[in-house]
Amino acid sequence: MSHIDKINTNSWFVIANSTSGNGDFSKQWKEIQQYLKHKKIDYSFAFTKFSKHEVDLVQNAIKKGFRNIISVGGDGTLHNVVHGIMLQRYVKTSELTIGVIPLGTGNDWIKTYNIPNHIEKSMEIIFRKNTILQDIGVLKTADNKLTYFNNVAGLGYDGYIVNKLKSLKRFGAISYLLAGIYGLLFYKKSIFKIIYDDKVIETNCLMTIIGICKFSGGGMQFTENVNTTDGLLDITVAKNLTFLDLVFNLPKLYNGKIVHHKKIATYKTKKITVIPQNSKPFIQADGELVGTGAITVEIVEKAINFIIN
Repeated sequence: MSHIDKINTNSWFVIANSTSGNGDFSKQWKEIQQYLKHKKIDYSFAFTKFSKHEVDLVQNAIKKGFRNIISVGGDGTLHNVVHGIMLQRYVKTSELTIGVIPLGTGNDWIKTYNIPNHIEKSMEIIFRKNTILQDIGVLKTADNKLTYFNNVAGLGYDGYIVNKLKSLKRFGAISYLLAGIYGLLFYKKSIFKIIYDDKVIETNCLMTIIGICKFSGGGMQFTENVNTTDGLLDITVAKNLTFLDLVFNLPKLYNGKIVHHKKIATYKTKKITVIPQNSKPFIQADGELVGTGAITVEIVEKAINFIIN
């Protein structure tokens, strides 16, 4: 244990993405600090300075003895914090706890656990410390790059949208809808070969979604009967869905009923491989682009403690 400092079981390490919060970050950060001071919480903090900086920050915090991490930002910040925890080799990941103070536009992960998108309410939840030991997905691309994800990953149409969102982010929450419409008009479906549990399916596919939690793409629900601790990936294969299919079923995208559409199939499994046959679609994990082409996804059971409502 010599390489690890004294373990700070009651202390928190706060990692904040200063570019989140729709340009209001300094005001929001003051509010967070006031709350921590008022509650006499022992904490240290760091701001992210560059893309994926959270990975380094979380590893350094764990090395210094911190076991409780607070992610301040959107889904991307949380994704990178989780990725850092899963990559570190100092302690078992199940000895670490993450709390989330949501800022930013997306915040799909918090919706599964009814955490409000509100600074003070989310902080009250954190210090009640009601935790769940959640499963984590691990996605491997064709070039053997690993990405850990805590919410939802996928490839095809949803990856295409995430790629488009980069240029539409300035429109705020409506950007998801704009990107979605754009994607439906211009995204070309292709044949996916899907392998799981000794089964092989080849189908014309709009997208394949792999979920740990319920919501993605700004509140859409593509997975059903999600259990975040059952050791199973929730797979949704959207086959030959058309623009009109999605327009006519728009409410069902948000209430989860879309999974009953005749062009959609759902499965539960521990491992899945998806090989696009005639294209290299974009791959997204927790709303972050992680590559193109084929993927294999497995589950890490009961990996990290998350604080939930």
